[in-house]
Amino acid sequence: MPDTNGVTTIKHTHIGGQAVLEGIMMRGKHNWAVAVRTPGGEIHVEEHDLKTAVSKYPWLGKPVIRGVVGLYETMALAFKAFEISASMAGETEEEQLSAKEIGFSMVLGVGLAVGLFIILPAVLTNLAVGSAAEKPFTWNLLDGILRLLAFFTYIWAVGRIEDIKRVFAYHGAEHKTIHAYEHGLPLEVETIQPYETMHVRCGTSFLLMVMVIALVVFSLVPIKALVAAWGLGSGWPTLAVAISMRIVLLPLIAGLAYEVIKWAGKQPDKPLVKILLWPGLMLQKMTTNEPEDSMIEVAVAAMQPIIAREEREAAGGVGVDPVTSEVPADVS
Repeated sequence: MPDTNGVTTIKHTHIGGQAVLEGIMMRGKHNWAVAVRTPGGEIHVEEHDLKTAVSKYPWLGKPVIRGVVGLYETMALAFKAFEISASMAGETEEEQLSAKEIGFSMVLGVGLAVGLFIILPAVLTNLAVGSAAEKPFTWNLLDGILRLLAFFTYIWAVGRIEDIKRVFAYHGAEHKTIHAYEHGLPLEVETIQPYETMHVRCGTSFLLMVMVIALVVFSLVPIKALVAAWGLGSGWPTLAVAISMRIVLLPLIAGLAYEVIKWAGKQPDKPLVKILLWPGLMLQKMTTNEPEDSMIEVAVAAMQPIIAREEREAAGGVGVDPVTSEVPADVS
């Protein structure tokens, strides 16, 4: 939005989203909406009120704690969004996933993440350098490097799958649409497409920040003292303690990463912040693809109910009942 000097002013917003199967979920302060391209070419849109734990228990909004709560709520919302998209994107009932199948897939995904990014690097590190209690600095450094390598390899590998390529393209459409909104431009394909697919508040950047903060936090855990205090022997018991502490500390690390991203997102143009955010933005080149115009239309369809609700609330409006609608394919 140009100011009186002709300089573009960016209106940073709390609105965010995520890509789902053939669609996009957008989330605001008061509601969330999912838009999915159906096999028939229409855009199915669902809007729902957003209920957060912080609204009921304000103390959950304290720094660090809010990041942990937000991560849990984001995962729960992701489950609901994927359930909607999976039920609408398949051409036949056989291709549509049930809530039970989606839930099993997400639980399996969490288990895979723990195994691939926590257990496997720890085991390999233990085999390479020995006990975490005897060589803590070397052990934690190699463990962190292997964790990052596993993360990059996983992103690269899944990005080769055709269906995931489309999800990454919808991811790019989500970012472009938010950029256009932040610049105060009309949400039309022509004005949205020129923007880049990276955004400072992306979940990909958050995950990378988690990896980096984990390296610092895990290095501060006194494994040797814990093993001695609990009367455990060296070898595999020490490895088990190291792995267990990594799992236990994940909520704390997620909370710290949330605070860093939140702080950086409010001042992305400062030199120090740019340096801090640069690795995450570069990683987004792997998790976002250039979207088709039809994907931008879906992103706009998901964004419109959020903006409308924000405007109603700002004008003193009241909540609305959940809405389900069909929008023509040329929604833009």
